[in-house]
Amino acid sequence: MLLLLKSLVFLTAVLGTDVVANPISDPLDQSQPQRPFQLSESSSDAILTDNVDAAIDSILQNFKTPGGVGVAVVRKKPDSEWNVETKGYGLAKLDGTKITEETLFGIGSNSKLFDILATGLLISNKSLSPGISWKTKIASIIPEWELMDPIASAETTIVDAMSHRTGLPRHDLIMPAETVSEEIRRLRYLKPSTGFREHWQYNNHMYTVLSYLPPVLTGIPFETYVTDFILRPLGMNSTTYYSKAAAESGHLADGIGRDGVNQTKDIFDMGRARAYPFWAPNEGKPGHVVSGAGGLISSAKDMAVWLQALLNEGQHPSDNLTVIPADVIRQVASGITVAGPVARFPELSPTVYGGGQMRGTYRGFEFIEHGGSVLGFKSQVTRIPSLNFGVSVLSNDEHFGSEIVETVKFRIIDEFLNLEAIDWSERYQSIIADRVKNGPKPTPRSQQPAPPSVPFSDLAGTYTDPGYGSLDLCLISPKSLVDSPSESCSQLIGEIPIQIPSTLDPEVPTLLARWPAFGMTHVSLAHFERNVFNVTAIFSIPTANASDKPYWVQTQSDPSLVAEFALDDSEKASVGLRGFWGAGEGVESPEGDSVKDRAEVWFEKIEAEDQS
Repeated sequence: MLLLLKSLVFLTAVLGTDVVANPISDPLDQSQPQRPFQLSESSSDAILTDNVDAAIDSILQNFKTPGGVGVAVVRKKPDSEWNVETKGYGLAKLDGTKITEETLFGIGSNSKLFDILATGLLISNKSLSPGISWKTKIASIIPEWELMDPIASAETTIVDAMSHRTGLPRHDLIMPAETVSEEIRRLRYLKPSTGFREHWQYNNHMYTVLSYLPPVLTGIPFETYVTDFILRPLGMNSTTYYSKAAAESGHLADGIGRDGVNQTKDIFDMGRARAYPFWAPNEGKPGHVVSGAGGLISSAKDMAVWLQALLNEGQHPSDNLTVIPADVIRQVASGITVAGPVARFPELSPTVYGGGQMRGTYRGFEFIEHGGSVLGFKSQVTRIPSLNFGVSVLSNDEHFGSEIVETVKFRIIDEFLNLEAIDWSERYQSIIADRVKNGPKPTPRSQQPAPPSVPFSDLAGTYTDPGYGSLDLCLISPKSLVDSPSESCSQLIGEIPIQIPSTLDPEVPTLLARWPAFGMTHVSLAHFERNVFNVTAIFSIPTANASDKPYWVQTQSDPSLVAEFALDDSEKASVGLRGFWGAGEGVESPEGDSVKDRAEVWFEKIEAEDQS
């Protein structure tokens, strides 16, 4: 999927850009020219000056973005009013509509803070009976709750869930359930990658679990609870969980991807700009499975209000009336787990994670922040509490949006601190170039690979995993191997030239299935050697343009994505997948003598008699 799964699954994209420090000279070296630290004392107190505007425009040009950014900057000096700046840069839509302070973006995992603060409001509600605390165990509140690890299942508290230390990796590619309740029931079937409280592992499902607390404890739907007790009291009237309402406002940006990119010619090639359908459409019905983890839509204007409220420790920025108790704000911003044990750049520190908040230092100043990444949209919301300063950057560029929001954020912070600006654009572009040039490359398939232990046609069929869902694997190539496909497989084969053209090698034995996850429509398993197949995630996107091709396609094929079939004594097939669960850095894939032991996800074949 090009860089699509960077936004949804692999590694740490929902936290912002997943980067590795490269050997760049330290910009704090005294041999380099640098302004002394002194906060701006200009009469206007403007941060988004003409110079900064020009710098942001230059950043957008450097990354050749087909979209742009919405920016909010807030600051408050002692005994003074808030200084608020909100601006838009670049394009909101492919039709040429420009971004303004009102433009709406999906904010991805910056939604998590609203989720855990709603939990904090429940904890602060003394009228609840029985009441709950940060140490309350999830098992005592939610009947559907259970994890595969019995210790984690019994002992996970609200703090454990919010700080990503349950032992469960991401598992983002499960086929979404219809309800939050059903999604929670599936968690018991997902394989853990570490022991309970052993390691920080980002997990969106835990915030789906937390979003279930308002309806369970109060009977109020989660989206309604956040809207009524946080958004509306703060006056964040454009912020919504409902994509239909956002679209009807006329302010919803297009999430923009790049089709036909030629990175051999130009790493930052724009290709043809394409708009995505909204990544998780919500027509207005509460209880969506992604609302708590990443479902909010907001604007630079509303993010300015949000930053002020956070810096004001939960008080409304205009009248100082408490909307969120200060102790709740402090609790979720306090480090619980070590998210980044090593600083990624010389100016940064290691980072710790609380609840929907990351904490560290930049150039000696402590910041609290979180990133967000969903299909077509990236965000960063950062504050420096000691200086009453905050900045939010929202992007609608899928391909390089994560790097863009980071670059713009750092440029604005450098301006505020009155320090020599670091060329973050060059840094991130160098990292991207290195990733493209030196990233992992697939091992070439042998000219005469050993075949699987049973005929390819015997591997086709319906497979199921109770956590992930069901796969109907169809043998689709070479044609000489395809014999009497089922009705559903015949339909799938007929759709290939239209929905996923030029994505499959017709000479390599390949199994194909629909996989309706977020940002993914199909999965292909291309034979490599014996019972091992290379996996490609495929995203087929309608163009919604009668004069254009009906679909455009993004693919993600990585050497780590592997499928391995196993057969029992009766030759009944199962398939284990690796490279799917997104455990993150520092966590190894499972090991073992059997295919099942080595699998992150385990699908068992359903025989015809089992389906009847």
